[in-house]
Amino acid sequence: MTTGARRNATVILIALVAAAPACRTSEADGRGQGEGAGKAAVAPGDLSATLAVMDGVVITVKDLQDAINRQSPYVRSRFKSREEKRQFLDNMVRFEVLAAEATRRGLDRDPEVVQTMKSAMITKLLKQELEAGIEPDDVPEAEVKAFFEANRAEYERPEEVRVSAVILKDRRRAEEVARQAKGEQGRSNKGFRELVARHSVDEETALRGGDLRYFHRGSKEVPAEVVEAAFALERTGDVAGPIAAGGRFYVIKQTGRRKAVSKTYEQVARQIRAELFEKKREAAQKQFVEGLRARAKIELHEENLAKVKVESSGGTPASRTRRGGH
Repeated sequence: MTTGARRNATVILIALVAAAPACRTSEADGRGQGEGAGKAAVAPGDLSATLAVMDGVVITVKDLQDAINRQSPYVRSRFKSREEKRQFLDNMVRFEVLAAEATRRGLDRDPEVVQTMKSAMITKLLKQELEAGIEPDDVPEAEVKAFFEANRAEYERPEEVRVSAVILKDRRRAEEVARQAKGEQGRSNKGFRELVARHSVDEETALRGGDLRYFHRGSKEVPAEVVEAAFALERTGDVAGPIAAGGRFYVIKQTGRRKAVSKTYEQVARQIRAELFEKKREAAQKQFVEGLRARAKIELHEENLAKVKVESSGGTPASRTRRGGH
């Protein structure tokens, strides 16, 4: 088999595992049928015509056509010729043969397989339920505008800067700390935090490594002198000080800067509509599941939770037993 053929075969098998074709089971069980069993005259457009039969499982023209057309346009483009279609059919046969053998061995009852099948069914169930509900365009314009107004600060934000600060009471010590901060000691964030830990007299900011968080030019949470000095720093990592403010002296280091943001309603309406749509989908899914739970007969025996033993190391008790462990 050539490299290209192997690649196509791999693509087909992945496609078949992801979306197994809905092949029919023939009325006969397939035993005793000759080589020509299941063959039928194929009329143009006859989707029910048989392509293959194996142990009672029938693959029709429609099965093959649907399996190919479920793939992406890029993958579909590989299977237009008769030979390429035959290759896809061969892999469908291989898929069914393997599935039949797995069933014969009882793997359809394996807990992992059952769990995987349930997960796939749940995914499809929720998709069907939610696709039948609200569409993004159904979100009322009034809701979108109300959300924009309620969260205007998110779309209109002034320029902000972030600094860390060593705060001291003594000017002379502040000058010495500033010298260290502007030198090798303050080049790394770790080194600056060490200066904070050793010298800062402000416990609240010292616990954060000196971080004053982001603030804008009109902030009242940071002394005006510090605000002015912070915005004068051009690059992240630049240091300034000592800065006299309110009887204290600040040595600051810029750790971040955010540009001003100003977005109009028209610029963000589509984004907001998508967010509201997702919230409505989540609410609808929650309501759907809660409705199912309310109709189901559910008994919980939480007193038995204490009996559940959670292994602290890898592997289950059964797997360790198989490896010869105790």
